[in-house]
Amino acid sequence: MAVRIFITGGTFDKEYDEINGKLFFKDTHMREMLDLGRAKIDVNIRTLMMVDSLEMTAEDRNLVVENCKHAKEEKIIITHGTDTMTETGKMLAEAKIEKTIVLTGAMIPYKFGSSDGLFNLGSALGFVQSLPKGIYIAMNGRCFNYDKVKKNKETGIFEGI
Repeated sequence: MAVRIFITGGTFDKEYDEINGKLFFKDTHMREMLDLGRAKIDVNIRTLMMVDSLEMTAEDRNLVVENCKHAKEEKIIITHGTDTMTETGKMLAEAKIEKTIVLTGAMIPYKFGSSDGLFNLGSALGFVQSLPKGIYIAMNGRCFNYDKVKKNKETGIFEGI
């Protein structure tokens, strides 16, 4: 069974402009990350948007929900900015989608070379294949129900609540 991966942007896919010193979006690095991790899982990747989660609107979140509802796959990973993952998780839960959905992200952009993104993606792939239907957040090697986690903004670590 294939895993659907929806890309929404977030730090995961940011790049650094050395001229002006700003982070920006160009394209997703998902295929490169899967290849680097030697993933042999059948995946279908679709970019929904490339935005920082702090700039994500209700309309953007509705697009994520609708795509999850209509995806033929029962197992879904969403790459997402870490600041508002729980908000998107809540909207997905309210939509009562009967699938296994795992949101994941990164604190450091993949292109920086020292990113946690590759590890978080690998964890999300394992979790999405083994967990029952529900909405989850996978970060820092741990998996949480969407409503039982928060981002500690001082440490950059996701913690259970």
